[in-house]
Amino acid sequence: MPESAPYGIVGLGQGRRVEVQIPETVAAMIIGVLNQKGGVGKTTVAINLAATLAGAGRRVLLVDADPQGSALAWSSTREREPLFAVVGMAKPSLHRELSGLAKDYDAVLIDGAPRVNDLGRAAILASDIVLIPVQPSPYDVWAAVDTVELIREARQFRPEIAAAFVINRMIARTAIGRDAAAALAQFEEVPVLGAMLVQRVVYAESAAKGLAVIEAAPTSDAARELADLARQVTGRLGAGGKEEGAAKAKAKAKAQAKGEGKAA
Repeated sequence: MPESAPYGIVGLGQGRRVEVQIPETVAAMIIGVLNQKGGVGKTTVAINLAATLAGAGRRVLLVDADPQGSALAWSSTREREPLFAVVGMAKPSLHRELSGLAKDYDAVLIDGAPRVNDLGRAAILASDIVLIPVQPSPYDVWAAVDTVELIREARQFRPEIAAAFVINRMIARTAIGRDAAAALAQFEEVPVLGAMLVQRVVYAESAAKGLAVIEAAPTSDAARELADLARQVTGRLGAGGKEEGAAKAKAKAKAQAKGEGKAA
Protein backbone atom coordinates (compact mmCIF):
# COMPACT_ATOMS: atom_id res chain seq x y z
CA MET A 1 0.00 0.00 0.00
CA PRO A 2 1.33 3.52 -0.76
CA GLU A 3 2.85 5.34 2.19
CA SER A 4 0.43 8.26 1.82
CA ALA A 5 -2.72 6.11 1.72
CA PRO A 6 -5.63 7.77 3.56
CA TYR A 7 -6.55 4.54 5.32
CA GLY A 8 -5.15 1.10 5.96
CA ILE A 9 -6.49 -2.42 6.01
CA VAL A 10 -5.17 -4.15 9.08
CA GLY A 11 -4.94 -7.93 9.18
CA LEU A 12 -2.38 -10.09 7.47
CA GLY A 13 -4.18 -13.41 7.38
CA GLN A 14 -7.33 -14.99 5.97
CA GLY A 15 -10.86 -13.70 6.42
CA ARG A 16 -12.34 -10.24 6.67
CA ARG A 17 -9.74 -7.68 7.62
CA VAL A 18 -10.07 -4.81 10.05
CA GLU A 19 -10.08 -1.33 8.53
CA VAL A 20 -8.24 1.52 10.25
CA GLN A 21 -9.10 5.00 9.03
CA ILE A 22 -5.95 7.14 9.13
CA PRO A 23 -6.23 10.73 7.82
CA GLU A 24 -3.82 11.69 5.05
CA THR A 25 -2.68 14.67 7.06
CA VAL A 26 -1.51 12.67 10.07
CA ALA A 27 1.98 13.91 10.88
CA ALA A 28 4.82 11.69 11.96
CA MET A 29 4.59 11.04 15.67
CA ILE A 30 6.60 9.50 18.48
CA ILE A 31 4.43 7.45 20.83
CA GLY A 32 5.81 6.46 24.21
CA VAL A 33 4.21 3.47 25.95
CA LEU A 34 5.16 3.76 29.60
CA ASN A 35 4.18 2.95 33.13
CA GLN A 36 6.43 3.08 36.17
CA LYS A 37 4.62 -0.03 37.44
CA GLY A 38 5.73 -3.28 35.84
CA GLY A 39 3.50 -6.08 34.60
CA VAL A 40 0.82 -3.91 32.99
CA GLY A 41 1.25 -5.24 29.44
CA LYS A 42 3.30 -2.30 28.20
CA THR A 43 5.36 -4.30 25.69
CA THR A 44 2.29 -6.12 24.40
CA VAL A 45 0.53 -2.82 23.74
CA ALA A 46 3.62 -1.30 22.08
CA ILE A 47 4.23 -4.28 19.77
CA ASN A 48 0.62 -4.69 18.71
CA LEU A 49 0.00 -0.98 18.19
CA ALA A 50 3.17 -0.86 16.08
CA ALA A 51 1.97 -3.84 14.05
CA THR A 52 -1.49 -2.33 13.58
CA LEU A 53 -0.03 0.93 12.26
CA ALA A 54 2.40 -0.97 10.03
CA GLY A 55 -0.44 -3.07 8.68
CA ALA A 56 -2.22 0.18 7.79
CA GLY A 57 0.68 1.23 5.57
CA ARG A 58 2.68 3.33 8.01
CA ARG A 59 6.48 3.17 8.19
CA VAL A 60 6.99 2.15 11.82
CA LEU A 61 9.97 1.89 14.17
CA LEU A 62 9.72 0.25 17.60
CA VAL A 63 12.35 1.39 20.09
CA ASP A 64 13.00 -1.00 22.98
CA ALA A 65 13.98 1.37 25.79
CA ASP A 66 13.58 -1.25 28.52
CA PRO A 67 16.80 -2.88 29.80
CA GLN A 68 14.88 -6.19 29.96
CA GLY A 69 14.71 -6.11 26.16
CA SER A 70 11.32 -7.82 25.82
CA ALA A 71 10.49 -6.25 22.45
CA LEU A 72 13.89 -7.27 21.06
CA ALA A 73 13.35 -10.80 22.38
CA TRP A 74 9.95 -10.93 20.65
CA SER A 75 11.55 -9.78 17.40
CA SER A 76 14.30 -12.40 17.63
CA THR A 77 11.77 -15.26 17.83
CA ARG A 78 10.08 -14.15 14.63
CA GLU A 79 10.39 -16.36 11.52
CA ARG A 80 8.39 -14.19 9.11
CA GLU A 81 9.58 -11.02 7.43
CA PRO A 82 9.40 -8.13 9.92
CA LEU A 83 6.39 -5.82 9.84
CA PHE A 84 8.50 -3.01 11.27
CA ALA A 85 12.02 -2.28 12.50
CA VAL A 86 12.97 -2.90 16.14
CA VAL A 87 16.02 -1.31 17.78
CA GLY A 88 17.35 -1.19 21.34
CA MET A 89 17.97 2.20 22.94
CA ALA A 90 17.72 1.89 26.72
CA LYS A 91 19.65 5.01 27.61
CA PRO A 92 18.95 8.29 29.46
CA SER A 93 19.98 10.24 26.34
CA LEU A 94 17.13 8.73 24.30
CA HIS A 95 15.34 12.06 23.92
CA ARG A 96 18.42 13.63 22.36
CA GLU A 97 19.34 10.74 20.05
CA LEU A 98 16.00 9.50 18.77
CA SER A 99 15.25 12.37 16.37
CA GLY A 100 17.96 11.19 13.99
CA LEU A 101 16.25 7.80 13.62
CA ALA A 102 12.66 9.06 13.75
CA LYS A 103 12.90 11.21 10.62
CA ASP A 104 12.71 8.13 8.37
CA TYR A 105 9.43 6.85 9.83
CA ASP A 106 5.75 7.81 10.03
CA ALA A 107 5.40 6.50 13.57
CA VAL A 108 7.95 5.64 16.25
CA LEU A 109 6.84 3.68 19.31
CA ILE A 110 8.91 3.56 22.49
CA ASP A 111 8.56 0.57 24.78
CA GLY A 112 9.61 2.32 27.98
CA ALA A 113 11.18 0.92 31.11
CA PRO A 114 9.34 0.49 34.43
CA ARG A 115 10.82 1.73 37.69
CA VAL A 116 13.82 3.44 36.06
CA ASN A 117 13.15 7.15 36.38
CA ASP A 118 16.01 8.41 34.20
CA LEU A 119 14.95 6.16 31.33
CA GLY A 120 11.30 7.01 31.90
CA ARG A 121 11.97 10.75 31.83
CA ALA A 122 13.99 10.41 28.63
CA ALA A 123 11.24 8.38 26.93
CA ILE A 124 8.57 10.92 27.91
CA LEU A 125 10.66 13.87 26.72
CA ALA A 126 11.21 12.09 23.40
CA SER A 127 7.47 11.50 22.89
CA ASP A 128 4.71 13.49 21.26
CA ILE A 129 2.14 11.20 22.86
CA VAL A 130 2.49 9.07 26.00
CA LEU A 131 0.19 6.09 26.43
CA ILE A 132 -0.04 4.68 29.94
CA PRO A 133 -1.36 1.10 29.99
CA VAL A 134 -3.25 0.43 33.22
CA GLN A 135 -4.83 -2.81 34.33
CA PRO A 136 -8.26 -2.45 35.91
CA SER A 137 -7.08 -2.98 39.47
CA PRO A 138 -6.76 -0.62 42.43
CA TYR A 139 -3.02 -1.34 42.60
CA ASP A 140 -2.52 -0.01 39.08
CA VAL A 141 -4.66 3.04 39.76
CA TRP A 142 -2.69 3.82 42.92
CA ALA A 143 0.61 3.38 41.10
CA ALA A 144 -0.44 5.63 38.21
CA VAL A 145 0.54 8.73 40.16
CA ASP A 146 4.26 7.97 39.64
CA THR A 147 3.96 8.04 35.85
CA VAL A 148 1.70 11.08 35.90
CA GLU A 149 4.29 12.92 38.01
CA LEU A 150 6.96 12.19 35.41
CA ILE A 151 4.66 13.56 32.69
CA ARG A 152 4.02 16.70 34.73
CA GLU A 153 7.76 17.20 35.10
CA ALA A 154 8.33 16.69 31.37
CA ARG A 155 5.59 19.20 30.50
CA GLN A 156 7.60 21.90 32.26
CA PHE A 157 10.00 21.59 29.32
CA ARG A 158 7.58 20.42 26.60
CA PRO A 159 4.03 21.54 27.46
CA GLU A 160 2.67 20.10 24.21
CA ILE A 161 3.26 16.46 25.23
CA ALA A 162 -0.01 14.55 25.06
CA ALA A 163 -0.82 11.72 27.44
CA ALA A 164 -3.66 9.25 28.01
CA PHE A 165 -4.43 6.11 29.96
CA VAL A 166 -5.23 2.89 28.10
CA ILE A 167 -7.24 0.34 30.06
CA ASN A 168 -5.51 -2.97 29.31
CA ARG A 169 -6.46 -6.56 30.16
CA MET A 170 -10.02 -5.57 30.91
CA ILE A 171 -12.21 -8.49 31.97
CA ALA A 172 -15.02 -8.97 29.46
CA ARG A 173 -18.63 -8.55 30.58
CA THR A 174 -17.71 -6.82 33.84
CA ALA A 175 -17.86 -3.21 35.02
CA ILE A 176 -14.29 -3.29 36.30
CA GLY A 177 -12.91 -1.40 33.30
CA ARG A 178 -15.41 1.42 33.76
CA ASP A 179 -14.62 1.50 37.47
CA ALA A 180 -10.91 1.89 36.74
CA ALA A 181 -11.62 4.66 34.23
CA ALA A 182 -13.71 6.48 36.82
CA ALA A 183 -10.92 6.17 39.41
CA LEU A 184 -8.34 7.50 36.94
CA ALA A 185 -10.46 10.60 36.37
CA GLN A 186 -8.69 12.12 39.36
CA PHE A 187 -5.81 12.88 36.98
CA GLU A 188 -7.63 15.62 35.10
CA GLU A 189 -4.83 16.40 32.64
CA VAL A 190 -4.45 12.75 31.56
CA PRO A 191 -7.70 11.43 29.99
CA VAL A 192 -8.71 7.80 29.69
CA LEU A 193 -9.10 6.59 26.09
CA GLY A 194 -12.39 5.08 25.09
CA ALA A 195 -10.57 2.25 23.30
CA MET A 196 -9.99 -0.51 25.86
CA LEU A 197 -8.13 -3.79 25.37
CA VAL A 198 -9.78 -6.92 26.77
CA GLN A 199 -7.69 -9.70 28.28
CA ARG A 200 -7.46 -12.37 25.57
CA VAL A 201 -5.31 -15.48 25.17
CA VAL A 202 -4.38 -14.49 21.60
CA TYR A 203 -1.91 -11.94 22.93
CA ALA A 204 0.20 -14.60 24.64
CA GLU A 205 -0.24 -17.13 21.84
CA SER A 206 0.87 -14.71 19.14
CA ALA A 207 3.80 -13.34 21.17
CA ALA A 208 5.20 -16.85 21.70
CA LYS A 209 5.55 -17.18 17.91
CA GLY A 210 7.00 -13.72 17.36
CA LEU A 211 3.73 -12.59 15.79
CA ALA A 212 1.34 -9.73 16.34
CA VAL A 213 -2.40 -10.17 16.83
CA ILE A 214 -3.17 -8.84 13.34
CA GLU A 215 -1.12 -11.72 11.92
CA ALA A 216 -2.25 -14.52 14.22
CA ALA A 217 -5.94 -13.54 14.40
CA PRO A 218 -6.70 -10.77 11.88
CA THR A 219 -10.50 -11.05 12.21
CA SER A 220 -10.57 -11.33 16.00
CA ASP A 221 -12.11 -9.02 18.57
CA ALA A 222 -8.57 -8.26 19.77
CA ALA A 223 -7.64 -7.01 16.27
CA ARG A 224 -10.72 -4.77 16.24
CA GLU A 225 -9.88 -3.35 19.66
CA LEU A 226 -6.33 -2.59 18.52
CA ALA A 227 -7.74 -0.91 15.40
CA ASP A 228 -9.89 1.29 17.64
CA LEU A 229 -6.82 2.21 19.67
CA ALA A 230 -4.85 3.03 16.52
CA ARG A 231 -7.68 5.25 15.28
CA GLN A 232 -7.70 7.23 18.52
CA VAL A 233 -3.93 7.59 18.62
CA THR A 234 -3.59 8.66 14.98
CA GLY A 235 -6.40 11.13 15.63
CA ARG A 236 -4.10 12.56 18.31
CA LEU A 237 -6.15 10.83 21.02
CA GLY A 238 -9.45 12.30 19.85
CA ALA A 239 -11.36 15.08 21.57
CA GLY A 240 -10.12 14.11 25.02
CA GLY A 241 -6.44 13.70 24.23
CA LYS A 242 -3.70 16.04 23.17
CA GLU A 243 -5.64 19.28 23.03
CA GLU A 244 -7.72 18.71 26.13
CA GLY A 245 -5.01 17.09 28.25
CA ALA A 246 -2.34 19.67 27.40
CA ALA A 247 -4.83 22.51 27.82
CA LYS A 248 -5.76 21.28 31.29
CA ALA A 249 -2.10 21.02 32.23
CA LYS A 250 -1.43 24.58 31.04
CA ALA A 251 -4.52 25.91 32.85
CA LYS A 252 -3.46 24.20 36.06
CA ALA A 253 0.06 25.63 35.85
CA LYS A 254 -1.35 29.11 35.12
CA ALA A 255 -3.70 28.89 38.10
CA GLN A 256 -0.86 27.82 40.37
CA ALA A 257 1.33 30.68 39.15
CA LYS A 258 -1.50 33.17 39.67
CA GLY A 259 -2.03 31.87 43.20
CA GLU A 260 1.66 32.19 43.98
CA GLY A 261 1.62 35.75 42.63
CA LYS A 262 -1.24 36.72 44.92
CA ALA A 263 0.50 35.12 47.87
CA ALA A 264 3.62 37.18 47.12
